[in-house]
Amino acid sequence: METEVLHRKGFGGSLPVENVQALASKNLKDIPSRYIRPEIESDVVSIDESLKIPMIDMSKLDHDDEQKKLHLACKDWGFFQLINHGLGDEVIEKMKIDVQEFFKLPSEEKILPNNIEGYGQAFVVSEDQKLDWGDMLFLLPRPVSQRNLRFWPTTPPSFRATLDKYSMELQKVTLHLMSLMAKNLGTDPKTLTSFFEDGIQGTRMNYYPPCAQANKVFGLAPHSDTTGLTLLIQVNEVEGLQIKKNGKWVPVKPIPGAFIINIGDMIEIMSNGEYKSIEHRAVVNPRKERLSIAAFHHPNICTKLGPLPDLVKTNEARYKTLPLEEFLKLKLSSKLNGKGPLNQMKL
Repeated sequence: METEVLHRKGFGGSLPVENVQALASKNLKDIPSRYIRPEIESDVVSIDESLKIPMIDMSKLDHDDEQKKLHLACKDWGFFQLINHGLGDEVIEKMKIDVQEFFKLPSEEKILPNNIEGYGQAFVVSEDQKLDWGDMLFLLPRPVSQRNLRFWPTTPPSFRATLDKYSMELQKVTLHLMSLMAKNLGTDPKTLTSFFEDGIQGTRMNYYPPCAQANKVFGLAPHSDTTGLTLLIQVNEVEGLQIKKNGKWVPVKPIPGAFIINIGDMIEIMSNGEYKSIEHRAVVNPRKERLSIAAFHHPNICTKLGPLPDLVKTNEARYKTLPLEEFLKLKLSSKLNGKGPLNQMKL
């Protein structure tokens, strides 16, 4: 039932647009105007190299000091890098290799999108909307019973087994983090993790081609994630993720082997604003391609999304409570636009 909701006509489909990878291969000096973002020129990017998102060591999270660091990272930054997460290097490297192989395929061998899942772009809701300089393959690996394998690539041949293993391991890491976050929030860990144990996991594999006018385009427009938690891994060495902190865009320098983790809108709501989802964006490189893999973890679609009851016993609720399906529909039927849909949830 869960992913059937995501496939209903009109729930979150995207209008078809030209494949950016193919467009980039033409080596155009002037790219189409739909990709040009004039607002970038006024954006301030931090050059303070001491400003870095926190690093959390998962192997030390049974100690109070590291748990406090996790709490502050979720509260003050909404982003952190997770090291010693227990997910095997071989699982991560195989996922990276298979994603790279997929994006090397000719356009005609890539699967076309339909509603949410597939290859192309997302959140394109009008013919005159500005576009991002990037393509993606988006799949819903969990819950396993609801997989739609017609969108899953068969080339490379190992892709399906690789994603199956990767998604399972990520789920374990996510539930462990959720349990610790609940403890830090002063609520029952079992209550929070129960929403996500049979929840929806969406995996977005991103390909950002080089662009001669890289300083005028977004790889991915500024937004916060709808999700509970997002776990992102860098596929190659090209940087591009930036987060908004104190009105400036802060470049993220990935730690090799670490997951970059961010709080999503749903955890901001469930924590009653104690933890914050943060606007972030992807910029592109003028000479090199960039690839990344982001896994989004949502509660079960039957969830009533709102502040956890324990957290509003002595404090006023700051967010509405409504069916998760309604919040997803609100977000997925809109173009990426900062924290717009989340702001509509505030009381």
